Amino acid sequence: AQPITNVLEGLQGRVAGVDIALNSGAPGGLASVIIRGIGSINSSTDPLYVVDGVAMENIQFLNPYDIQNVEVLKDASSTSIYGARGSNGVILITTKRGGSNRGVSITYDDAFSDGHLEHHIPVLNSKEFLQVLEGGMANNSIWGATPRTINLTDSRLFKPDGTPIYNTDWQKEVTRAATSNNHQISIQTRGENSSTGIFMNYTYNQGIMIGSDLRRYNLRITNDTKLAKWVDFGMNALINSSKENEVDPTTGANTPTRTMIELPPIFPVKLDGQWVNNQLSSTFSFLDPAENPVKILKQQVELNDRQQIFGNIFFDFHFTPDLDLKTQFGVDLQDGLYDRYDPSDLLNISENQKGTASIKSEQYRYWQQENYLTYKKQFGRSHINAIAGASWQESIDQTVYAPTQYFSDDYYQEFNLGAGAQPQPLVSQYIKWTINSYFARVSYSYDDKFLLTLTGRDDGSSRFGTDNKYAFFPSVGAGYVISKEKFMQAIPAIDHLKLRASYGLTGNTEIGSYQSLATVTSNTTLLDGSLAPSSYITDLANPNLKWEKTAQTDIGFELSMFGNRVTLEPDYYYKKTTNLLLNNPIPQSSGFNGVLSNIGSMSNRGVDILLSTRNIETKNFSWSTSFTANFNKNKILSLGTNNADIFPGPFWGPVSNGFTILRVGHAAGSFYGYKRMGTYSTAEVADSLTSDPSFPYKPGQEKESANEYILGHGSPNWNGSFVNNFRYKNLDLLVDLQYSQGASIAQAFLFSSEDRTGYSNSLKTELNAWTPTNQNTPIQQLRFAPDAGQSSVFDTHWVANGSFIRGRNIQLGYSLTQQALNQWKIKRLRFYVSAQNLFLIKSPSYHGYDPQSVSWNTTGSTTGSTNTITTPPFGQNIEFYQYPKARTFTAGLSMNF
Repeated sequence: AQPITNVLEGLQGRVAGVDIALNSGAPGGLASVIIRGIGSINSSTDPLYVVDGVAMENIQFLNPYDIQNVEVLKDASSTSIYGARGSNGVILITTKRGGSNRGVSITYDDAFSDGHLEHHIPVLNSKEFLQVLEGGMANNSIWGATPRTINLTDSRLFKPDGTPIYNTDWQKEVTRAATSNNHQISIQTRGENSSTGIFMNYTYNQGIMIGSDLRRYNLRITNDTKLAKWVDFGMNALINSSKENEVDPTTGANTPTRTMIELPPIFPVKLDGQWVNNQLSSTFSFLDPAENPVKILKQQVELNDRQQIFGNIFFDFHFTPDLDLKTQFGVDLQDGLYDRYDPSDLLNISENQKGTASIKSEQYRYWQQENYLTYKKQFGRSHINAIAGASWQESIDQTVYAPTQYFSDDYYQEFNLGAGAQPQPLVSQYIKWTINSYFARVSYSYDDKFLLTLTGRDDGSSRFGTDNKYAFFPSVGAGYVISKEKFMQAIPAIDHLKLRASYGLTGNTEIGSYQSLATVTSNTTLLDGSLAPSSYITDLANPNLKWEKTAQTDIGFELSMFGNRVTLEPDYYYKKTTNLLLNNPIPQSSGFNGVLSNIGSMSNRGVDILLSTRNIETKNFSWSTSFTANFNKNKILSLGTNNADIFPGPFWGPVSNGFTILRVGHAAGSFYGYKRMGTYSTAEVADSLTSDPSFPYKPGQEKESANEYILGHGSPNWNGSFVNNFRYKNLDLLVDLQYSQGASIAQAFLFSSEDRTGYSNSLKTELNAWTPTNQNTPIQQLRFAPDAGQSSVFDTHWVANGSFIRGRNIQLGYSLTQQALNQWKIKRLRFYVSAQNLFLIKSPSYHGYDPQSVSWNTTGSTTGSTNTITTPPFGQNIEFYQYPKARTFTAGLSMNF
């Protein structure tokens, strides 16, 4: 339905209960996928992706044109067959194979796109920047600093009258019209006993920030052959190669995504042919040293080169008409080479190191072998479908990282690490895990009316403690097709009505390897004046470490009415995850803060709704609608013995405790801080000083609540889509809208774009700063931070409403008539134009590019609590400048002959 390069982008908003956030506009940007709420604190919350029966990593590089269909497993009855890897849900992807009809079928798809920055963040222009700067300097005496003024005589930057020569729009300079193209050829054949598919794809996706792009080459071959009456053979082989030029995704550093907002507009991109940064003039030496973002994007090397071989082979043995045995072997083999070079003259990046270079090589090897014994039998009005099987999986991930610095010049870049005079310590890593599983499922139906499914899986994982390697995951599902009852014949409006319910257990094995063991770190230390090897224990062993288990109850129904013109599928679910992995505090005398243990629990309660309608159907015109709505309420139920608050970070600047919190009774990853009550007025300060001469605040400072509160959370309460399909004769129109309600956004970038006048440029909100004649404002009085310091507190002013409505895809297509096609011996030919991310309606309290983002994953240790966690999975909607998303216009065609 839309030209996409990322599978998850196509799935976004299509399935009730699945929250997909495209968190970056970068060509290879990752997506966050949450199915029915966050179910873990320390483990991954990503679903399991299974492509043609084989688990796949890096799903975003799968070619969307290869996909035949997608199934999302959400309830425990369907996910429990995946046992230890099913608690976050399962996404099953089936790819296209050989032809369905005799002969050869060739399909060609072609698309060209043009992307633009959807909107600019409002920042100060040159005149406003100087106005705000001078205003802050004039207020120095209020804060005990000496007032100062700016000498606007530098002829390179100012006219004789002191007006600025340049007014550089850094967002405009850094971004571009991004042209992309996508070409797909599919050749499908079918003979008497075999079918073959050959699928080739080339994608070039240019990013809207200069220097960023992604090239992907994809070749896939499938074959299905009936070797004999009693055995079938099949194979699926994918070769994928991608090369991506990235923009440095580091948050908070001197990166282009930040400096394109904060670099003052008074500086040009180049002066007399030379790159300019904000240290050009000594007049502005107080500015934070920041490099020209255009120079960084043109000279910095950040190259990701990935190769993948993925696929499987299988044999299907037919012992009797009712009994089959399928055995398959699958692999996912990936190699990555990540090159980085920072030239020797990038200010505040690599200038002090005279250039830095690094190469990281990663080798990922995964294989799985599975065997399924299937029995199907009809006994009168009863039908049984039984499956029993065994599975073995192994993964090995090896990395080597080699950094160096101090180059005599930039000639070699990262191609000759030996040219760096100061090599840095090498880092290498070897991570392995294995899983052994046995599973069974029995489905019984009576008269296609009463349905019962029993599932059980026993999983053993190397990741868990000696005493808890194996765990059993059972489930039961039941259905009742009421519409098959005789009394329902009296209600002709109802075509189908089915009640369904399920209950079951699933697990989460995604905790990282060796966490149950005592781990040792090796390094070097200075001993007797020379470097010597050293090792020390970093984590204590816990042989009792076991699975995080999720028990889920699901109740829903399927209803079709009026000749299947209206279909409604609502589901209520309740998920409770126990044995959450947290660091259990131990006496400080041990030398450790804690040991990883199963001591927490969490719940998710929600409703999924899917409503599909065929509103109008005539010979020449049709209109159909699909509406999805997902509601989820996450709650932490326990956090260890004392239920102590956990502060997972991020930690920086004035926010000593970080601004997220884990607290019993509230959602995971809630934002935590003060309530801003406005700014102090002159009268308030005068009254306060009368009663308390030590009152520390001055007019125009932020006025905060006495205590900290939970200020919101990054996950939405409601989200979904509203999709309309129209057809008039050979014209078709798709209108795809996405909505989200109830999420908050931690605008961490306000720390530097509003509260650091004098260090960088600011948002236009500074023009509404407190003055004696403008006291009813939340924006603090202008303050020249280099002299007078900075006042920054994480409070409600930083937390924005993250609700939005997005015009995700509007597409108009035209298909040629069959009569015209017959003349050219073409089966199908369709042309289309589309617009993605056409419009975005968001809250005025949000000042960034897109309210659905992650640019700062929460990491760090605990402050104010005895528990410690690292890299939790809920950094959603914590933003410190992101790679902006594009508004993209596409023209394409699809033909089959």
